[in-house]
Amino acid sequence: MTQTIPAPFPALRLRRTRATAWSRAMHRETVLTPADLIWPLFITEGQGVEEPIASLPGVSRWSVDGIVARAKEAVALGIPCLALFPNTQPERRSEDAREALNPDNLMCRAIRAIKDACGETIGLLTDVALDPYTSHGQDGLIDEAGYVLNDATVEMLVGQSLNQAAAGADIIAPSDMMDGRIALIRAALEGDGHHNAQIMSYAAKYASAFYGPFRDAVGSRGLLKGNKKTYQMDPANAEEALREVAIDLAEGADSVMVKPGLPYLDIARRVKDQFGVPVYAYQVSGEYAMIEAVVAAGGGERDALVLETLLAFKRAGCSGVLTYHAAHAARLMGA
Repeated sequence: MTQTIPAPFPALRLRRTRATAWSRAMHRETVLTPADLIWPLFITEGQGVEEPIASLPGVSRWSVDGIVARAKEAVALGIPCLALFPNTQPERRSEDAREALNPDNLMCRAIRAIKDACGETIGLLTDVALDPYTSHGQDGLIDEAGYVLNDATVEMLVGQSLNQAAAGADIIAPSDMMDGRIALIRAALEGDGHHNAQIMSYAAKYASAFYGPFRDAVGSRGLLKGNKKTYQMDPANAEEALREVAIDLAEGADSVMVKPGLPYLDIARRVKDQFGVPVYAYQVSGEYAMIEAVVAAGGGERDALVLETLLAFKRAGCSGVLTYHAAHAARLMGA
């Protein structure tokens, strides 16, 4: 980038353009709109059910009818896409995660209900991983030693992707971090006629300490045996993230995701600079909970914290952000 040689002070006063609100708006380099937001929502069984999640203040699990109401709310707010996550009942979880292939599972019922109510006015991004369906809490099938089996898991992920696409999912989002899964999912979607089904790959998903409240939300806390470090990335690694992204793009991903968000803005920036593709970040449950904890303690003001953190994602090169603050942020932008 060519840099202009600045004039010496006082010919140049950078504060001149900051002196008034209209001038600050005119010189603003990064713009945030509701169209930059994806709203993650948690689904539970029942009718007329709202289950507040204690570790995610202000976030609830909703029965399918409640999820449809949230979808209509998102449309009214200008939020273009929802990300759906099921809280599968314990009796439907198993070692082999077979509920993931059930065409009438909680995820598929929610997809169909939203599409029936909202049509193409909103996009649906669906999580592809086995942890909502396994009795052991891992994202894949395991061997006797508890090691997650890559190729057997990918076979299940392909079936899960086709199941969700058949229900009406717009964006298939594999979050499992198995090797080779994008190519096989893409081939299966094409072969089954889902030519316009997008893939947003969780390409750089780290084995992070920030996921705790999410596990409460999907009912997997306490189920997990061991950890996920054999497939999720080491937080110390950046070059490896670029390799992961390159592979997923070569295999047919339409966009890629970095997860978590704020602690990994350097990764998002490097991915954008190197590949020039749509990059999304997930402001994960622990990040959301920290903001809410600061607000509850009187250490900060929610509106300002929410907008500033979301702006940081856009400034780092992200095309959009998955955030539990999506509806709140969209209301602020429309105020």
